[in-house]
Amino acid sequence: MSTRPRPGALDWSTGLLALLVIGAAVTVYVRDGSEKFLEVLAHDAVLFVNMMPNMLAGCLVGAFIALLLPREMVNRWIGAESGFSGLLIAAVAGAILPGGPFTIYPIAATLAIMGADAGAIVALIVSWCLLGYSRALIWELPFFGVDFVGWRVLLAVPLPFIAGMLARPVGRLFLRWFKEP
Repeated sequence: MSTRPRPGALDWSTGLLALLVIGAAVTVYVRDGSEKFLEVLAHDAVLFVNMMPNMLAGCLVGAFIALLLPREMVNRWIGAESGFSGLLIAAVAGAILPGGPFTIYPIAATLAIMGADAGAIVALIVSWCLLGYSRALIWELPFFGVDFVGWRVLLAVPLPFIAGMLARPVGRLFLRWFKEP
């Protein structure tokens, strides 16, 4: 079992975001009037409705991973004691995972809840950002060509490992700080 306490639905970060949204809404309403306020609100509502299927799919992928992968396997492969091989597994997984942030972040959160250490999660996300094959095939190769993409990938390969190794001690420090007494 993970020692990390499960966050509630409404924590300090949600409260902070709510205050920022309310402050921005009041500012737009006072500065630009009700017509602009309603225009922004309608645009944001459309954006929210368009994003919901992607969010639902990403959260379902994360839930299915939690059901399909045994916790012991996650701990063994990318847990705190996995060493460099855990970073390698996470980096390879990040490079081959398709989809956007609506997919990768629920997967990363699920793996963290299941016992993956901070280094592996950081390596997964950094690898997805820098080495993701789908972005390279669809966007980079047609625009920049093989030479540019090849050099970019070659120079980016060590970065998930470096970030993962740096995140491990920081993650342990945060766990010590936020552990319940």
